[in-house]
Amino acid sequence: MAMKTSAEQFKDRVENNLNDSFMRGAISSAQNRFQSRRQERVNELENWEEWRAHGEEIRKHVLDNLDAYLYELSENVMKRGGHVFFAETAEEASQYIKNIAIQKQAKKIVKSKSMVTEEIHLNAALEEAGCEVIETDLGEYIIQLNHEPPSHIIAPSLHKNRYQIRDIFAEKIGYKNSEKPEEMALYVREKLRKEFLTADIGITGCNFAVAESGTVTLVTNEGNADLVTALPKIQITVMGMERIVPTFEELDVLVSLLTRSAVGQKISSYVTMITGVKGEEESDGPEEFHLVIVDNGRSKILGTDFQPILQCIRCAACVNVCPVYRHIGGHSYGSIYSGPIGAVLTPLLGGYADFKELPYASTLCGACTEVCPVKIPLHKLLHLHRQKIVEQEGKAPISERLLMRAFGFGASSPQLFSTATKITSSMMSPFVKEDKIPSGPRPLKAWTENRDFPAPNKESFRNWLKERQKGEQG
Repeated sequence: MAMKTSAEQFKDRVENNLNDSFMRGAISSAQNRFQSRRQERVNELENWEEWRAHGEEIRKHVLDNLDAYLYELSENVMKRGGHVFFAETAEEASQYIKNIAIQKQAKKIVKSKSMVTEEIHLNAALEEAGCEVIETDLGEYIIQLNHEPPSHIIAPSLHKNRYQIRDIFAEKIGYKNSEKPEEMALYVREKLRKEFLTADIGITGCNFAVAESGTVTLVTNEGNADLVTALPKIQITVMGMERIVPTFEELDVLVSLLTRSAVGQKISSYVTMITGVKGEEESDGPEEFHLVIVDNGRSKILGTDFQPILQCIRCAACVNVCPVYRHIGGHSYGSIYSGPIGAVLTPLLGGYADFKELPYASTLCGACTEVCPVKIPLHKLLHLHRQKIVEQEGKAPISERLLMRAFGFGASSPQLFSTATKITSSMMSPFVKEDKIPSGPRPLKAWTENRDFPAPNKESFRNWLKERQKGEQG
């Protein structure tokens, strides 16, 4: 689902992105815009916490009864002429879709934005089969041309400015006009229209699937998903197994939460619902429909302390408030899922061996939990990851284990602890400049590479308290 990583690789990516001043500025500006718009829409409702509670209730109910809703969904999809394939692994999902492309002798495939297809590396599998795969979401199209993964769940090219995008278009697709967004978008729109009309297969993700009807729902702002589903004769929808709602009533609630939390809109430009193949009296739509339901580690999360992460509706509200993401960007995570959601979900899907660094990419400030529209306790899950990494996996660095043992030994002795508090200030004085430590020794070195550490007070709290009590008694 993502590139493998290590402590050194993670550190290198973080260091590179910390030095990318444009990327950090672009993300900071985007976060501010997203947060401001979201807050405006939240304030309009007045009872936002009730909406959140209802959203959480719906998602919990679905996860607690997931087997029943998966069965109901698959039965209703097949009743309406569709095919359903349950993929236990990413490889099984990609191979199934690849086989369809080979059987149909497909040469060109158009796709709408989908995180789960990124997760299963679908494009690479289809290209191996000799297919040309074209992303039709503008942001995805930009990073596809530049051979990059997305850096944000809903804004994949967030880290690029218009000048960089113009240069990519000039190099890759012969663009010769200005860096004005309107001109670039028009140029891409005209190119993509030809691709829609000549595509053999259309592939989409799925925001929510309605179990009672077998309906697939897409929430978009560009309209490209409508063309992906309307023009090619074969449509394939790929969905994570947890992305289900029981009825259209619950769909209404979750779409309202999604659009407000993701982009600060009451409703997105397009909410597209597809149910089965094209009917006899319908003018467009697929003649053949496949729904690929992806597990890829999700079933192993069910019934565990981490089950709440499967409530996620991929709005990226947590990413948009995360102070760590603001500074290191999406590509630092080594996963298509970045920010707090990525730091929790990626180790569960990819394992601690490759992604144990991600739960530590957090301040545990709790801002992500506060904005989550379905009330996932993200900061608590991040803390739980850290606990399991240390206690169960034994993957804490040796230096950290030794340091914690030393601290535990010192803190358990009143005499040692008292002595340590008295000498700390004098021991750190060689590193102090203007009441701060701009460059400290280990274990402060990593911290002070990017920020100042507060200098310890010359007077301990205990001494201060004793003097205060003496003054009050006198």
